[in-house]
Amino acid sequence: MADLIAGALKFFVGQRYELRAWVVMPNHVHAIVWPLAGHALSEILHSWKSYTSKEANKLLRRAGEAFWQKESFDHWVRDDSEHARLVAYVENNPVKAGLCERPEDWKWSSAYERSHAL
Repeated sequence: MADLIAGALKFFVGQRYELRAWVVMPNHVHAIVWPLAGHALSEILHSWKSYTSKEANKLLRRAGEAFWQKESFDHWVRDDSEHARLVAYVENNPVKAGLCERPEDWKWSSAYERSHAL
């Protein structure tokens, strides 16, 4: 499931949005995203949720069941220091949850990808 969701988050990077930081947790997702011109955050979230819910339900062999909560929480990033703080918060989420020792150890995150880039 985490691979499916991570793939969806990254699919339209550079086309519809910039993805500054992200993490897929066992029961939620965090993403810092900058919509590109002509694309609204609501459209991006709908695309992610629609695709992943259909594919997740196929993997789970169920139909017509909700996969995501209806609401989401968004927050305006107002300056560079807040951006840095939020990136750290997102990427440290698995550490805080006790899932790994360092952010770059969590496979389903921007911290992991950045640390394993060629």
